[in-house]
Amino acid sequence: MDFISQLNKDELVRGLPKINFQKYKACESCQMGKQIKNSFKNKNFISTSRPFELLHMDLFGPSRTPSLGGKSYAFVIVDDFSRYTWVLFLSQKNEAFYEFSKFCNKVQNEKCFTITCIRSDHRREFENIDFEDYCNEHGINHNFSALRTLQQNRVVERKNRTLQEMARTMLNENNLPKYFWAEAVNTSCYVLNRILLRPILKKTPYELWKNKKPNISYFKVFRCKCFILNTKDNLGKFDAKSDVGIFLGYSTSNKAFRVFNKRTMVVEGSIHVIFL
Repeated sequence: MDFISQLNKDELVRGLPKINFQKYKACESCQMGKQIKNSFKNKNFISTSRPFELLHMDLFGPSRTPSLGGKSYAFVIVDDFSRYTWVLFLSQKNEAFYEFSKFCNKVQNEKCFTITCIRSDHRREFENIDFEDYCNEHGINHNFSALRTLQQNRVVERKNRTLQEMARTMLNENNLPKYFWAEAVNTSCYVLNRILLRPILKKTPYELWKNKKPNISYFKVFRCKCFILNTKDNLGKFDAKSDVGIFLGYSTSNKAFRVFNKRTMVVEGSIHVIFL
């Protein structure tokens, strides 16, 4: 209609009747033949005012290759205000509620804030009686994205893609086996929390969450060679004091590096590490 009105107004063709066409009037035939999905535009404002006012949640997996710890899924949680991100690794989808309930108790005690709302899709690991009862008991509003409309949960969907692409790049650059994927995803999340900028606020997620600027002076190159001091075994006077390993990331439960010991074939946490 708009196009025909323009032709009529500027007299760009001959023989077109002088009819007043109504702009933006829906045409049934056009909708049947041309209708497309609505676009989702970025917001130029922040819709939350504090941490835990809204949490975005999603699950990706299963990985074709289980991690060293036997995990096949990654449960990603993003705080809307700070965009601080947590990744919980699961063996099965049905572990999602148990891990979420543990996560809630831990982080709510840490920040002294209560979770107001969570957002997820309609998959069974989120839309079930356990989640419903937990949310009703603790006064949490469980908001779902519309069916077949992943864009409404775009914050965590985009975070999933970023984590996977970053981890895939790290594994391929260093020719590491795929069973290190969980370590790569965990390290990606750890780094992104400290280097990304929250749009509009122009601060890192770590600063918005911890109220202090992050220190990244201890960052090391993923998969770099390192020497791990052997503090476990009873060594002889002339035995080697260190084991050769590779750097895999940072521990989230204590101040230690996560390294893969090539002698014992185990991922361990240690601060007694020398990097090349």
